[in-house]
Amino acid sequence: MASPDFSHLYTTLAQQGQARPGLHRWLARLPEQLSRALSPQRHPEFHGWWQRIEQLPQLSAAEYDLNQDALYAGEGQTAAGPLSDAEKKRITGLLDNLHPWRKGPFLLHDTKIDTEWRSDWKWQRVAPHLSDLRGRLILDVGGGSGYHAWRMAGAGAALTLCIDPSPRYFAQFEAVKKLLGPQLCEQVYHLPLGIEDVPEQLEAFDSVFSMGVLYHRRSPIDHLLELKACLRSGGELVLETLVVEGDAQQVLLPQDRYAAMRNVWFLPSVAALTLWLERAGFADVRCVDLNRTTTEEQRSTDWMRFQSLADFLDPEDPSRTREGYPAPLRAVMIARKP
Repeated sequence: MASPDFSHLYTTLAQQGQARPGLHRWLARLPEQLSRALSPQRHPEFHGWWQRIEQLPQLSAAEYDLNQDALYAGEGQTAAGPLSDAEKKRITGLLDNLHPWRKGPFLLHDTKIDTEWRSDWKWQRVAPHLSDLRGRLILDVGGGSGYHAWRMAGAGAALTLCIDPSPRYFAQFEAVKKLLGPQLCEQVYHLPLGIEDVPEQLEAFDSVFSMGVLYHRRSPIDHLLELKACLRSGGELVLETLVVEGDAQQVLLPQDRYAAMRNVWFLPSVAALTLWLERAGFADVRCVDLNRTTTEEQRSTDWMRFQSLADFLDPEDPSRTREGYPAPLRAVMIARKP
């Protein structure tokens, strides 16, 4: 079986590292990190997922649009000509074998991937408040299969690097990238790594996004410091996370699970989160959006056939989780590294 080829990324990081030395330090570690992250001993299931990607048709040209709500690729051409109906059906089957699809949606050569999350809704809430992304180097931490990374590229980012330790998300990203076409290979990348794999004091990115990650971290202040260390001076942090209502001292620590999730630790109020960011050394901290997650935004679909938000809320009172905590409320915070 062929292995993922990261050589283009290595070249890109080497070029960018001339002005951003932290990228050179990371580049020296990356081959060993990636070999470990995708080793058969650690993730034996990845072999089957990669086989599905290799079976997808190699497209020599494609129309694409990264600014549609459902990321679009169409009019694909193989060496033998336009995609046939049978080939399009085969694409659907291969993509379905990468189930579950959490973040999207995508429309790839007539295959509509209706993901669990309407990630386009989150992007619509975030995008109006961002600094101009044109020409920026961006790190998307915990970005899943990369939906928002593609949207950042559509907004003009020079380079978007999505990191997420799940090999399934990496496989989904690579499948989407293959179907979008080769013209984007220098603009958006995915690494099956976590924030702990990023070298300390990298100071290489103009923007860092962390959306849906903070409440999974046992030490949220340490996570904020990790994010700050990835930014250049003057860089922008975009942080989206679960919050609760209350004053600057209000923080919820679930006793066991929150909305059926075991790995939820701290849910601060917006005021408390603002204080955390300021104590971590960020400036110009502001909350730009506060939104209660609905069962229209997060739900089970044909592409994510497990339980979803509706199953995790109190059936008698949907304003509470089934454990009795306040239902998911999400804040978008933007801050600057001085």
